[in-house]
Amino acid sequence: MGLHELGRIDEVIHGRLRLGIMVYLADVEAADFTELKTVLEATQGNLSVHLKKLEEAGYVAIAKSFVNNKPLTRVSITPNGRTAFAAYLEALGGLIGGRG
Repeated sequence: MGLHELGRIDEVIHGRLRLGIMVYLADVEAADFTELKTVLEATQGNLSVHLKKLEEAGYVAIAKSFVNNKPLTRVSITPNGRTAFAAYLEALGGLIGGRG
């Protein structure tokens, strides 16, 4: 435990907004874009950029559809995302726990 855990911190997840997305999705499984935008107090553009980064890493899946002729973007955490998030939390815990 300790500083060697720093190397295990996933940079894709570690950004404030991306971490918020992962925390939220780990709890609810899936959310629509507007819901994420509201709970994270993010701008549309900023949220889009961070979701794309998480999608490229394979941590979230993004499904676009139409409901009542309105676009709906639904984001869900993937099994790889759940595994990466658990590893991130473990590494962070080791980093913090190793300070004694």
